[in-house]
Amino acid sequence: MDLNFTPEEQAFREEVRAFLRERLPADISEKVRNGRAIQAEDYVRWQKILYEQGWGAPSWPKKFGGAEWNPVQLHIFDEESAAAGAPRTIPFGLKMVAPVIMAFGSPEQQQRFLPRILSGEDWWCQGYSEPGAGSDLASLNTRAERRSDQSGEHYIVNGQKTWNTLGQYADWIFCLVRTDPDAPKRQQGISFLLIDMKSPGVTVRPIITMDGAHEVNEVWFENVRVPVENRIGEENKGWTYAKFLLGHERTNIASVGASKRELGRLKAIARREIKNGRPLIEDPLFAARIAQVEIDLMALEITNLRALFAELEKRAPGP
Repeated sequence: MDLNFTPEEQAFREEVRAFLRERLPADISEKVRNGRAIQAEDYVRWQKILYEQGWGAPSWPKKFGGAEWNPVQLHIFDEESAAAGAPRTIPFGLKMVAPVIMAFGSPEQQQRFLPRILSGEDWWCQGYSEPGAGSDLASLNTRAERRSDQSGEHYIVNGQKTWNTLGQYADWIFCLVRTDPDAPKRQQGISFLLIDMKSPGVTVRPIITMDGAHEVNEVWFENVRVPVENRIGEENKGWTYAKFLLGHERTNIASVGASKRELGRLKAIARREIKNGRPLIEDPLFAARIAQVEIDLMALEITNLRALFAELEKRAPGP
């Protein structure tokens, strides 16, 4: 495996750098570089700028409006974006539910949902974890009962999701729900629903984390009506789609570029801070800790590049 970038890849890096210099709003970059809170409108504004450039969905196939970049191009873009102070793109629509809709959704669902994810019009969030179903996700209890009336086929959803990230801004949530409580195995009887967050009966309650931030939530469903056409794929096959989604999620969150940026910010602070008459960065214990973090980050980057190389060769990335 050759970890050196080709001349074509280096040229692509320069193209990305030029775009970031010209189009990345200075006020957003200043917030990112200084560790200040990024507002929802900042994320949406940046997504719309990327969309105008044709880079709104770098990994999507061109037939769905994406740029269809290869894994190395995606790595370069993420690295340069982080270094320039660009905010991350919110992954729940672009990198999580969109691949599921592309792979398993109907043509009508693709036409309805994908363009609005791409343009930044719709913000999505994830409804997987529950108070008693986190790592053991298959034990989830949120129920969806199928019913029919004069207006058509629909589900009535009741239950609770937790550790829901940024759901206070979301227009839609993709949810795993139990549609067959009598299925012989817990992984069976689960369906994958797309739920409008403005539906009557949806309540979002904040979970304030120890740093005082409101990033995660509880989401409650009380007799929420969801049309059957908002189900992805077959009823009771949702576990298959959930595994597909999680395979995409984990290769998207290494955040090597952002970690490099924050490590650089830490070093800059440590050069300014004085301890016992000299900069903190010269303190042996502190310097040793920074060195260990830097070594770990280099190892993570190499691991990430190996996974990208496997994708280029159409091999499974593995654990």
